[in-house]
This record gives sequence, C-alpha cells and structure tokens, in this order.
Amino acid sequence: MMAKVTLRNLAAHKIRLVLTAVAVILGVSFVSGTLIFTDTMNRQFDDLFNGIGKGVAVDVRAKKVVDDPMDDGQSAQPVPASLVKTLSRVEGVKDVVGNVTGYAAVVGRDGKIIGGQGAPQLGVNWVPGGDYEMTSGRAPANATEVALDSATAGKAKLRVGDTARVVTSGTVQRVRVVGLIDTGNMMGASVAAFDTATAQRLLLKPGYFSDIQMGSTGPGEEELRDRVAQVLPPQLEAITGTKLRDDLKSGIAQFMGFFRTFLLVFALISIFVGAFIIFNTFSMLVAQRTRELALLRAIGAARSQVTRAVIGEAVAVGVVGATLGLAAGAGLAMLLQQQVMGEDAGGLVLTPNPVIWSYVVGIGVTVMSAYFPARRAAKIPPVAAMRDDVALPRRSMRIRLALGTLLTLIGAGLIALGLVGDAGNPAVPVGAGAFAVFLGVAMLAPVISVPVVRVLGAPAARLMGAPGRLARQNALRNPRRTAATAAALMIGLALITTVNVLGASMRSSVDSQVDRQFGADYIVQPAGMGGGGLDPRLVGQVKATPGVESAAGYYSGNLNIGGKRAWYAAGDAAALAKGTRMELVSGGTNLGRDGMMVDSDTASAQKWTVGSVVAVQFPDGATERLRVTGVYAKNDILGPRLISEQAHLAHAVRPSVSAIMVDARTADTATKSALERTLGDNPAVKVQDQAALKENARQQVDGLVSFLTVLLIMSVIIAAVGVVNTLALSVIERTREIGLLRAIGISRRQLRRMVRLESIVIAVFGAVLGIGIGVSFGAALQRALVEQGLNRLSVPVGTLAIYLVVAALIGVLAAVWPAWRAGRMDVLRAISTE
Repeated sequence: MMAKVTLRNLAAHKIRLVLTAVAVILGVSFVSGTLIFTDTMNRQFDDLFNGIGKGVAVDVRAKKVVDDPMDDGQSAQPVPASLVKTLSRVEGVKDVVGNVTGYAAVVGRDGKIIGGQGAPQLGVNWVPGGDYEMTSGRAPANATEVALDSATAGKAKLRVGDTARVVTSGTVQRVRVVGLIDTGNMMGASVAAFDTATAQRLLLKPGYFSDIQMGSTGPGEEELRDRVAQVLPPQLEAITGTKLRDDLKSGIAQFMGFFRTFLLVFALISIFVGAFIIFNTFSMLVAQRTRELALLRAIGAARSQVTRAVIGEAVAVGVVGATLGLAAGAGLAMLLQQQVMGEDAGGLVLTPNPVIWSYVVGIGVTVMSAYFPARRAAKIPPVAAMRDDVALPRRSMRIRLALGTLLTLIGAGLIALGLVGDAGNPAVPVGAGAFAVFLGVAMLAPVISVPVVRVLGAPAARLMGAPGRLARQNALRNPRRTAATAAALMIGLALITTVNVLGASMRSSVDSQVDRQFGADYIVQPAGMGGGGLDPRLVGQVKATPGVESAAGYYSGNLNIGGKRAWYAAGDAAALAKGTRMELVSGGTNLGRDGMMVDSDTASAQKWTVGSVVAVQFPDGATERLRVTGVYAKNDILGPRLISEQAHLAHAVRPSVSAIMVDARTADTATKSALERTLGDNPAVKVQDQAALKENARQQVDGLVSFLTVLLIMSVIIAAVGVVNTLALSVIERTREIGLLRAIGISRRQLRRMVRLESIVIAVFGAVLGIGIGVSFGAALQRALVEQGLNRLSVPVGTLAIYLVVAALIGVLAAVWPAWRAGRMDVLRAISTE
C-alpha cells in the first residue's frame, strides 16, 4: 500500500520534485563530468605513452640529482653522444639511437606562437624508424630545414616548401618545411623535428643527447639493462623500456589526479548547496501534507512506513537526478575535452567509476537530505487529521543556536590552526574549518534572519505599500525556510567573494611589490608559457641597443642544500641589487666565483651569517662550497638566495636567461622601440616597463579569479533553483491565503509584486550573509599568506556591490514562474482550498 502512496505522491507533486531533481542533476553532472573527463584523458595518455618507444628495451639517461618539478631542460643533464659506440658493442643490444628533446615553438602566419597554453611545444631530432612517421616530403638534412607535425602545420597554414619561423630559447630560426610527420594523438602538442646536429645545437648541447635508447636482439629488458649498466659512468643510469613508459605515465597521472581533486572540490560544493535545496523542498512538502500523513497514521500506517514513503520519493528523485546528471556530465566532459584538446579531441571513455559515483552521490545526498523531514513526518500524531489548522509543531531554536555557535567557533579555530599553526597539510584543517563555519552559520541563519530581513524588507514595506509589507511578513513567517533557502545562495557567494578578495589582494600586493622592488626601467622576458627561456647572447644585444645604459641577465635554477631542493637566482649581484631595489642588511654584493647572498629570513632560519660556508649540490652532481657574502631584506623578485653568474653557468647544461633587467639613459618611447627592434620579429619575447609589468600580473590574476568564479557559478545556479522551488511551494502552501487577498481587493499585479519582493529579500539576505563570510575568509587567508608576498588586503567593494545587485536580479528571475502562477489562481477555487 505504501508503495502505491509513494508513486501517487510522485505523480501528484511532479513539478515540485522536478525542480528538486534539477539541483541533483547539476551537482551530479559536475561529479560525473569530472570523472568521465579525467578517465578519458588518462586513457588517451596511456595509449600515447604505450605507443612511445615500443621497440625500446633499455633507455640510458642521467641520474636525477635535484628534484626540479619545473625543469625546462636547463638543468636536465645530457648524455655524451660518444657513448653510442660503447653501447652498440654491448652483447644483445641493437638499434642504438640518441634522442634530443627541447623547446621549439612554431610561429603562425599571424605572427603568434602556435599552442603554448597547456600541451607542450617540442623540438626533437629526426630519428628514422622512431616514434613518428613521415607522411609527406622528406626528413630534414641540414640547419635550414625542419619537419613539422601535420596538425601544427595546418594551424600555422604551412605546407612543404614554405618558410617557417621556429622559436628556440628566445631566438627565431627561419627554416624551410621539408616534411610533414604523423605524431599520432599527441594531445595537442606541437613537434618540430631537426636533423640531429642542428637539434643538439639549438635544443641541447653539441655532442650530447637527452637520452639514448636501444632495442634487444633477444635478452629480456632487465637482463639487458644490467649489461648496459656495467659500461655506464656513475652519473648515468639504465632503465627498462617498461619503466621509461611508466615514468612518463606517472607524471601525467599525478597531474590528472590533482586536476580531478581540484574539480571534485567544486563539484562537492555544488552538491553541498543542493543538499540545502533538497532538505528545504522535502520539509515544505511534509508540512503541506500534514493532514494526509496523519490520515495514513489514523488508518493504521506505522511510523516506519510513513518514513519509508517519504524516503521512497527521495530515492526516486535521486535516481532520476543521477541518471540525467550522468548524461549531462558526459556533455560537460566533452566540452572540457574540446577546450583542452581542440581539434585533437577524441571519443569519451565511460568506465564504471563515474556511473557508480553518480548514483551514489545522487541517491545518497537526496536520501540524507530528506531523512530528517521523513522522520518528522513519521512523528505526526493521527489526531492531527481531525484538526482544521494542521501544521508541524514549531520547535525551539535554542538547540540550533547553541549547536550553530559551537560549530562556528570550532570552524574558526580549525581555520586559525591551519593558517597559523604548524599542521602538516594546512588545506585539511582549513577545509574542515570552512565546512564547519558554513554549517554553523546555516544553523544560526534562522536566528540571524529575523533582524536582518526586517531591515532588508523595510524599504519595500515603506515604498511598495501593502505588497511590500506582505512580502516582508512572508519572509519572516518561517525563519527556518527563509534561512535554508538563503543559506544555499550564501555558500556560493561566500566562496566567490573569498576568491575575489584574494584576487584583489594579489593585484594590490603585486602593484606594491613592483613599486617597492622593481628598480629597472624595462624587463625583457619570455612571452606566454613557453619553457625555452632566453638566449644569453640577447643580454649583449640589449646592452648595445641605443639608449640603454646597462642590462643584467637574471638566471634561476634549483640545487640541493642539506638534501633538500632549494631555488636560487643568479646573475651580476650589483646589477640585480639595483634592478630589484635590494635592501642590504649586512655584507656586500661582491659574490666573486663562489659567493652566495641570502635573505634575512633564510639567514635566520639556517643560522647563517656573512662568512658562513654552505655545501650545495648542483643538478650536474657537482658539490661546491659557497660562502655567504651578504644578507638582504626579503625580496620577492630575488627570492631567498642569489648566487654568482659564474657558478650558475659552470653547472648549467644549456644556459638560458629567465629575464633581462634594463636601465635606460632615458626611459621613453624611443628607447622601448629600439629594444623591440633589437629583439626583432620574435613573438616569444616581450619588453615591459613597470606599468606593463603590473598590467600583465593583473591579467594573470584576473584570469585565475575568472576561472575559479566560473567553477563556483554552478553552486549559485543551484541556489537560484532553490529560490524558485521555495517560492513555488510557498505559493502552493498559501493558496487559500492568496485567494483571500484577491477577494479583499489586491490585484494580480500587486500579488506578483509581493512574490517578487519576497524573493528579492530572501536572495539579498543570502548574498549579505555570503559576502560577509567571504570577506572574513578572504581577510584571514590574506593575513596567513603575508610571508608568501600577499602583504596587502584589498576588498573589491565595487565588485561586491555588483554581486548584491546580481543577487537581487536572481530574486527577480526566480520569482517569475511562482509569481505568474500566483497571479493566475482562480479566486473562488483558491478560497475553497483546504
């Protein structure tokens, strides 16, 4: 019998439950879309790397001394080409081939670099019979020729015989395209292949390879690896082809794991918001069906049966929402794939994982959100069926007030612990604290809503007459319902506000840092995300530019100190001190050959003073003892340590300059134009003055803020659906009241205005709560990140004001259908509704 009751209620309330299912669909689509996308990318990367070096049994490479996650080839040690002959004589070895890999970007006919926004831009040496297949033309034979992958050539509008511009290490090579190659599915990467000698000169170092690979005439991989290892010098190692492919996969798997977690965090935020909507909807449905549920109890239905009936409705909503959410997630995954891969996007991979999690999340969240309303329904006494004014009993807010206050305090404590404490991973306590604060404020929201809604609704009550007064009274009538609806919007806007406060603080801090620490007139550095760096010869060319007084190369790298990776800057200390407005605390800038300067924080932490000798290990495996010659105040451009240019160049495989700091005799348009002429038609290099440097940093911050805001907008959309749902159910609940209002003279227009104003008050209340929490979170995070350079708090008041207006517009749009429905009610039928 109860199964029939459940099905009948689903049919009777299908519109209300469809709106609830929308919240489930949106949340599940984010989860399933993320899982499908990452599963697809992982499968494609697996296929790609399984195809790389299929015939490779053993790979010889340099042992990694310094763990450098941002290695751009400058610190990766090469393998001498002379080793090829030695390896060819090892028993069981065949087809010994040396590979060269580096940075090379193709310039399109529009003067812009192809790619560079994610997928790598590879320069390689052409290896006959290697991983790539020549599909048109021939292999490059000298320094004036290149072969391009077909996809990149198509994007650059280049054909065999055309002259192409290829950027390597900040210099432009004009070469003739002599061949097109098929690289398979390279996930959007571009490939430019040179002859071996040219590739070594442009990408690595003459007489060296990045690695050497070989096949086997019969011995197994491990046996052949052991044979090869016996003839290698100590700084090199031999690995099996299987390990080579596994290493390539593991790096991608690690990144994809981080990316999946990153996206799932935003998906969980959307689901968390959706839980408020589902809870609110089922609470209202139970309240509206009090007499019906009491009659069921009166005719013999047990409490457990009533509970199961409501839970059954939740399961049905969860199943429908999860199914549609899974389908929507597939569409979202396809869009993500097209954004990342472009024309190289393939088909989606659907594994059991996203299907299982879609239903677990969709049904689980819906059932958990509906559980407490279901329990409340079961407690309705049968005698309530005989009353005219049936309603669920009002409960005291004392427990809610105490628990909400406790959760908020615990959450604030956890956030403080994560931000200022010495917890291993601060993200864990901060995330748990933020979750507790949201729950605490959500529980306190009914208490907060009464005074706040009175204030927010006062203008409407004063200016809009009876509709305004009724709208405010309706919002105050059920504080729990108002608070639950507003809390959903609060969460989304709180996180968006936090992101915007941090973004504004980053912009302000960068501006401050540039003003305080950038003392050069211009800076020359690579454009975009390319990893090529700049050719050191550019420093001399820039120095010789008319109007330039001095130019200093700024190098960077990693070394080991005490077994731990340590980042450093290198260059002419006196010139960099001027270019970065270094504040010297003690010692001097004369580094000599083995000198090192450190900032005051590092000196204090390591107990170093001027004259201290520090043992460091460079990426080439060499160990040197550097002497501390000076201590300077914290400098975000120089970082914690500065070593001499000579020491850096002595251990760099292929030196590349990270930036060139330029002082001009007169910093004017003529000097900047002269610098641009010196750099020529190189789209990989840009010249910036202080204002342009600030603007470039602002654009990067704005891009990050926009990206995070877009991810968080899903939660705001779900919250808007919640406002629609609440208003629609509220209109149904007040059918008789609306009929009486129409009977005593209120017009349809006034009635619709009343519903709109109520919606606006609820939405603005949620926005006020969210913005308040977001500003608090943003300020706390800024204070915690002062030592990382975020030294200025900036609250984007204008942006937050826009969010308030947007919240009001959400209220207007959310009220369109409920207001239309209220205005179309038949007066006599509404009055007679029980």
